[in-house]
Amino acid sequence: MKIIFAGTPEFAAAHLRALIASEHNVVGVVTQPDKPGKRGKQPVPSAVKQVALAHHLPILQPARLRLLDLQQITTDVIVVVAYGQILRPDVLAYPRLGCINVHGSVLPQWRGAAPVQRAILAGDKTSGVCIMEMDEGLDTGAVLQCIQTPIVPRETSASLFEKLSQLGQKALLDVLSDIAAGQAHATSQVGPPSYARKLEKHEAQIEWSLSAQEIDRHIRGFNPDPVAFTHLQDLRLKVWSAAPEDPAVQVSRYSSEPGEILAIEKRGVLVACGTGNLWLESIQIPLGKGSILSAADILNSRKALFTTGTILH
Repeated sequence: MKIIFAGTPEFAAAHLRALIASEHNVVGVVTQPDKPGKRGKQPVPSAVKQVALAHHLPILQPARLRLLDLQQITTDVIVVVAYGQILRPDVLAYPRLGCINVHGSVLPQWRGAAPVQRAILAGDKTSGVCIMEMDEGLDTGAVLQCIQTPIVPRETSASLFEKLSQLGQKALLDVLSDIAAGQAHATSQVGPPSYARKLEKHEAQIEWSLSAQEIDRHIRGFNPDPVAFTHLQDLRLKVWSAAPEDPAVQVSRYSSEPGEILAIEKRGVLVACGTGNLWLESIQIPLGKGSILSAADILNSRKALFTTGTILH
């Protein structure tokens, strides 16, 4: 089949690579306009654009996709994966066999922009990928295939994205084969929906008044982007990994103010939370090269920063 692919981040790029390697013909790629790099450097192409360039595919980058942008391309299906725009009704109606979307949740749970991260932040036990027919609603279309997977205890958004990417690529190719053979069957979504609103950078700040388990989910949910953070005096620290302290070994001297540094050991920096304590295992400090430091690195070179009794905020 002739396919127009619309997507932007690496999760989408993985699906584009799978389509390119399949028997289908990718006749055009739509992605978001290039964005400025860090510190105002040259515009950076999306992960999807980089794949399209490597394979010499036609690329469209409209600020807002219109039917006029597509009318010079004959296509059977539009495949959308994390594109970042809601398609207009006339665009949805353009392909001969419709538009389908790869979505990283078990619909109708977590419709919207950030389903993977919101699932981890909420403490969900399962996630999954749905391939759905697109309609004018926000992820409201009928589901063509859904595959579920557990969210394991130390799951981060990065690791869950990778799992869902592998599942999504296979499901997408299966569904396209069914569509080509006229055997696709879609089922309406059932149950109360939940909405995964777009992540905002300010949300990544750690609230030490929460429980150690909630903060642990917060850190895993914001890994790899935008990364959970806290402040040590005037320094903004990014926390890449952590783990709640085992309540069985917790002692009374640890009953302290939320955010208080209780100890620094080979295991990490131990910080008091609203309930329980949390080991900070990997921290990025905006000093020197700004590298991500393990507990051993901190003990060797930055121990003076993490004085017992200091409050993170």
